[in-house]
Amino acid sequence: MKKKAPARAARITLGEVEELLFREAALLDEWRLDEWFGLLTEDARYEVPSNDRPDADPASTLFTIADDIDRIRGRVTRLKDRNAHAEFPRSRTRRMISNVRIVERSVTELRVEANFVVYRFRRNESARQYVGRYRHLLRAERGRLKIARRQAVLDAMELGSMGLVSFIL
Repeated sequence: MKKKAPARAARITLGEVEELLFREAALLDEWRLDEWFGLLTEDARYEVPSNDRPDADPASTLFTIADDIDRIRGRVTRLKDRNAHAEFPRSRTRRMISNVRIVERSVTELRVEANFVVYRFRRNESARQYVGRYRHLLRAERGRLKIARRQAVLDAMELGSMGLVSFIL
């Protein structure tokens, strides 16, 4: 009897996961939003939970951002529009990703966590820092690793002084 090849998710290495997260950070920093959108699955979700209840369900709790794929598509379209005053001229950002770890594997998916710092430079304002951890659900689709869910959990307890998070964390 011929043995079945192991599922793709079972063979994905930490290096491949890091490469995806580092590529994603570079695409966002370079404002290559269409290419970034290509890293997402067709049912992707993008979430920034309330910092006082980071493990809550977005269906029943107020989230800073709780976007499905259609809202993500709309967000990208708005961010690229020259009339989007919140991001025109666009913010300059620099993302630092560290402590990447695979926390769970299934046959088709990986749960991954990583720490991040996003430095945001906007017009003549002082640099702002957004610090926290990412929680990703990654899926292998047609030989490519893609992002099915991306959650940015901010460490700051007070968000008012951080300004708008209209850019993608």
